Amino acid sequence: MNGEVPNIKKWVVFYPVYINSKKTVAEGRRISLAKACENPTCAEIADCCNHLKVPNAIEIDKAYPRDFMQRGRVRVQLKKEDGTLWNPAISSRKQLMLQVAELVPRHPGRTKKQEAPSTSSAAAGSSKPGKGGRKKR
Repeated sequence: MNGEVPNIKKWVVFYPVYINSKKTVAEGRRISLAKACENPTCAEIADCCNHLKVPNAIEIDKAYPRDFMQRGRVRVQLKKEDGTLWNPAISSRKQLMLQVAELVPRHPGRTKKQEAPSTSSAAAGSSKPGKGGRKKR
């Protein structure tokens, strides 16, 4: 086995639930609702960690204990072997969560997903203005 496998066990665990605005604190959210983002994925979190130049690894087969239907987590290394930080701006798990939650909505895959539904829903909503409600007898 390579030397990375034992090291990864000491890395910080980052579940997408931690920054999900759709979850409550009891369900596992760890940052404020105003700073959280909507339904982040492991791939988006890993891309944001790469952007912040923090080493990471995705574990797809793992699940969050409180919500075991949602699969995947990201392992992140905040400090090097000698104890110095990989990114001086990120010194704790909380700062990492806040930075990633700020970057996820601007993720390239996410902006493409949100553009497509918004144009179709706007077209569907404007086709029949004022035609809802109960029929009169």
